[in-house]
Amino acid sequence: MPTPNSQQRALLERAAAVIPGGMWGHQSVAMVPDGYPQFFERAEGARIWDVDGTPYLDFMCGYGPNLFGYGHPSINAAYVRQMEQADTLTGPTARLVELAEAFVGMVSHADWAMFCKNGTDATSMAMVTARAHTGRQKLILARGAYHGAAPWCTPRPSGTLPSDRAHQIHCTYNDVESLNAAAAEAGDDLAAIFAAPIKHDAFIDQEAPTLAYARRAREICDQTGAVLIVDDVRAGFRLARDCSWSTIGVQPDLSTWGKCIANGHPISALLGADKLKAAAAGIYVTGSYWYQAAPMAAGLETLRLIRETPYLEHTVRLGQRLRDGLAERASAAGFGFRQTGPVQMPLFLFDDDKDLRLGFAWATAMLERGVYTHPWHNMFLCNAMTDEDITFALDAAEASFTHLKSAAPGLGPVAKMAFLLA
Repeated sequence: MPTPNSQQRALLERAAAVIPGGMWGHQSVAMVPDGYPQFFERAEGARIWDVDGTPYLDFMCGYGPNLFGYGHPSINAAYVRQMEQADTLTGPTARLVELAEAFVGMVSHADWAMFCKNGTDATSMAMVTARAHTGRQKLILARGAYHGAAPWCTPRPSGTLPSDRAHQIHCTYNDVESLNAAAAEAGDDLAAIFAAPIKHDAFIDQEAPTLAYARRAREICDQTGAVLIVDDVRAGFRLARDCSWSTIGVQPDLSTWGKCIANGHPISALLGADKLKAAAAGIYVTGSYWYQAAPMAAGLETLRLIRETPYLEHTVRLGQRLRDGLAERASAAGFGFRQTGPVQMPLFLFDDDKDLRLGFAWATAMLERGVYTHPWHNMFLCNAMTDEDITFALDAAEASFTHLKSAAPGLGPVAKMAFLLA
């Protein structure tokens, strides 16, 4: 009889022999509690199964791409139909034009669209387009904001050069005076302001944008001729059926999209206003798989579901029920438990938990009870989740808070989080 997690352990050993570090990137489990599964076998709806067959209610949703449920029938059917006809060709199919038309019809600031594969592709294209349009160099970015993994924006700069980040000026998100100071420093060389739709940095509480901050970013760009870029790769279509900042009445010049726009099939997008169209036409960006037809077909079906179903209202309702239930259970157990961000994109942190020892222990307890949460990254709800799933998660949370209450006095430091104390 196989021992528990035997397939997981075997794959980890094999991976260590042939893959640097055994895994790389944001889906590596090196920075989450020990025992988290690295390899998975299948998924359906709101659940994933690891390679040993253990199921989990998945609040990471693939780190965001799962909007309508893993293996959604009509989205996957659109993908397969197109795949059987044609996918990677010498030129694109009509799906390219159809998908661009669909985006332009849905996103109020957009007059055109270009497609690529990853969020980093889209943000890099936005940067180059802004510089081509303005003929300037300086970028303003919020300190700690994530815009991708290219040398100009990676949060881990090993192997990069200072010149890769030249001409970047940082401000504090939601701090208007800090934004004004960054604009003054850029002077007449300001090409663009990058803005996250919400402050969704890791390890810290999330924040909605203040209207004053968003409006000031728009004003600075209008006054200087710089380009306002909203990086909606993570939050796009999870907060609105339009660009996320449309909810506060501030429109960007460019927006970047990815994650859930094809429900997990590989595609991302750069959308822009007409005044940036000539600049976008003049830059050289490309990729062998950027024009694949099957992900575009999946994207068309995903956008149809976004337009025609109450997915947004459903995830907000379930998210509010989860938030209220967790608050009640945490309080009953005597914990200060902070829930920040939109209810459909929650982040959980404990009070007085600088090295996340409480968060790691609680997340581990949740995992052992069949619920995959994350101790320091924002999470997601998907349309495939049900009220029964929320009840399941809340029952697991109640048991996990009870376990944590007895375990907390004996918890030691989390070595892999020691950098948070530096």
